[in-house]
Amino acid sequence: MKITEKAAYIKGLADGLNLNKETAEGKLIAALIDLAGEVAEAQEKMQEDIDYLSDYVDELDEDLGAVEEEVYGDCCDDDCDCCCCDEDDEDIDDGFEITCPSCGETIVFDGTVDDDGELVCPNCKEKIVYDTEDKE
Repeated sequence: MKITEKAAYIKGLADGLNLNKETAEGKLIAALIDLAGEVAEAQEKMQEDIDYLSDYVDELDEDLGAVEEEVYGDCCDDDCDCCCCDEDDEDIDDGFEITCPSCGETIVFDGTVDDDGELVCPNCKEKIVYDTEDKE
């Protein structure tokens, strides 16, 4: 039984008792019964709004899922090691870091450099010669 139905049932019981609404007690009981009916109607309206908003949030979640699928594709599964899922920026795939002998700056290279054993320091612009086995 809904709360509005319960409020209507109580109102029916009070009407069946033929309460005298002219007395103080009768006025109080009638006002409380009316209040119970109004509260029940307001609660029912709020529940309808909650149900509507819940459905709307579910639709938004589905739409967002479709957008994420379009933007990120299938790359984000459990075995994913792509750049968008890589939370550890220090662990660069195929990259390495060296210290410039001229300025002492630590330089991180991402592995896209030529593997000829010579690099240019981005800080002091000096050539850095390194042993290609030191990259590991």
